[in-house]
Amino acid sequence: MLGCLCWAAEPQYTALKQIGPGNVRKLVKAWEFDTQDAFAGSEIQCRPVFLNGVLFATTPKGRLVAIDAGTGAEKWSFDPNPAGMRATKFRNRGVTMYNEGGVTRLFYGVRQFLYAVDGKTGKAVAGFGNQGKVDLREGLGRAPETLSVSNTTPGVIYKDLLILGSIVSEDLPAAPGFIRAYDVNTGALRWTFHTIPQPGELGYDSWPKGAHEYTGGANNWSGMTLDAARGTVFVPTGSASFDFYGGNRHGDNLFANCLLALDAATGKRRWHFQFVKHDVWDRDLPTPPVLARVKRNGAMVDAVAQATKSGYVFVFDRDTGKPLFDVVERDVPGSEIPGEKLAARQVLPVKPPPFARQQVTEENLTRRTPEAHAAALERFRKLKTGGQFTPPSVEGTFVFPGFDGGAEWGGQAFDPETGLFYVNANEMPWVLRIVPRPSGGVDAKALYDRNCSGCHRADLAGTPPEFPSLIGISKKMATDEIRRIVREGAGRMPGFSQLSAVEMRVLVNYVASGANDAVATGDRSLNPQLPYTTDGYNKFLDADGYPAITPPWGTLSAIDLNRGTIAWQVPLGEHPKLNQPGTGSENYGGPIVTASGLVFIGATNFDKKFRAFDKKTGKLLWETELPAGGNATPAVYEWGGREFIVIACGGGKSGAPSGGKYVAFALPR
Repeated sequence: MLGCLCWAAEPQYTALKQIGPGNVRKLVKAWEFDTQDAFAGSEIQCRPVFLNGVLFATTPKGRLVAIDAGTGAEKWSFDPNPAGMRATKFRNRGVTMYNEGGVTRLFYGVRQFLYAVDGKTGKAVAGFGNQGKVDLREGLGRAPETLSVSNTTPGVIYKDLLILGSIVSEDLPAAPGFIRAYDVNTGALRWTFHTIPQPGELGYDSWPKGAHEYTGGANNWSGMTLDAARGTVFVPTGSASFDFYGGNRHGDNLFANCLLALDAATGKRRWHFQFVKHDVWDRDLPTPPVLARVKRNGAMVDAVAQATKSGYVFVFDRDTGKPLFDVVERDVPGSEIPGEKLAARQVLPVKPPPFARQQVTEENLTRRTPEAHAAALERFRKLKTGGQFTPPSVEGTFVFPGFDGGAEWGGQAFDPETGLFYVNANEMPWVLRIVPRPSGGVDAKALYDRNCSGCHRADLAGTPPEFPSLIGISKKMATDEIRRIVREGAGRMPGFSQLSAVEMRVLVNYVASGANDAVATGDRSLNPQLPYTTDGYNKFLDADGYPAITPPWGTLSAIDLNRGTIAWQVPLGEHPKLNQPGTGSENYGGPIVTASGLVFIGATNFDKKFRAFDKKTGKLLWETELPAGGNATPAVYEWGGREFIVIACGGGKSGAPSGGKYVAFALPR
């Protein structure tokens, strides 16, 4: 039976052919599983894994469940949460499964812990780490209690190793994003790759001396891909912290923003490629790379393809790291922000062409209404605009594609039959504005401004729905609950466990009541004094909340990796309230391609649709409405002689209603 054994290692391709272009319109709902865990703002981003008639998946509250793959009935549930704990946003994109010699173990992260769960019983594996869990804050060379470290995306299994990335804070203080391999049986740490190099290691001189002691990030939050035959794990990394100002980290900052090819057994570097030097645009590599075989000069070459937030695909020789299409270095402008020193040159590929637009001009500002266009034009003319690598500024700089891509975390699909690479993309502009970071005496407001205002704004209004308003939060939750979230984190928010007890008390009191209490002399703020921050994560929207540029606002593309061309591109998603087909919309979650000729994808934020396209032409062949947005990558499996396709329906993105269901489709019996 074919199943998805590891979310991040699979090419999002299935050889199953029972469902094809000729019968896809006959698909019906085979079963529906309600986690009963949905709450306001919750999401499910999980792609289930399948084994011997059982699907393993996570719920909006972080439970791990085993579901009968034929009926949707629950077989068992593992709950890592303390009894009575209030639900907060939890993001998980799948679990990693080890299945060898009759032993099945499932690994996934909740808050700072990596859990190992017995696949047959649903119980924690007592011999793994400390009674079934490992504290991910340990083993990073810094005091664990001062760090915020978690994991939202599956790792990969190589023999008896679980190779794993992490999610860390995007502001300082931040943990280093080291890549680590754990023993699947004991939880012991077997190897570590330092993404922020230590003295004597390659790349150390691309950072200021001693940077490994105070900076963080350069982490793999988006997942990785294993070539088991070669014993190579391909690991994409994100930017260094702080995301948007690097005056304290002059240099190219290797191994941030890199694709790393590591020896899976030892963690030793085989090759690397850096996509962005000294990143100040949050250009994390957002997705695991895809293994592909492509034709070059009449011969087939084993390749690895990496999609980026900026809307490009880079294709490399798997063994050497040599780009299979020319990559050119370009001069880029310098920064006007005091203390900042950007790289003078950056790289982009010649082929394939970008799958998302690269620049906003006056000509492609919204025409939805004359009033919307006039307002967008007025704002646009006050901003710094240009192509990729336009520096952040105090006026505000257009970042397009935005902080969420271009490509995003859902991953891409590759079809070995046609050589087509399928990628969905966002076309949402964001505005990056640099503002002074408050300094001076340490009081509650100063703590808030240093640690929280970059996302929730100085006035606590946030940029909903991703970064909610904190105004009046004490009416929604108790002070103890606010304190727990500040300490442990939730959703995209990191935990701030590094704050002292006094700092935690006055910060929480400020958020809850507005009281600006002072921090006693001798206490400290552990957020290092960078001189600049941002005024929040701001999308370029019109007065009605629509992107203030012309459509499409989301696309699905098929890229020919043999020729380096775009075979087809179609809008993906709609805004139902607009009653205007073909606009596209923001989308999160990836596609899966079938040998029979289909591309399945949910992902769209607003229309709750699940769609099937002809893989050769992009023609829409089937669509259905889900209970909530399918912001996840679907999985295909066969059981009992029947082919199923299942997708998580969690919603919750961009203010859309939340849901808590998994829905499976199949042909009628």
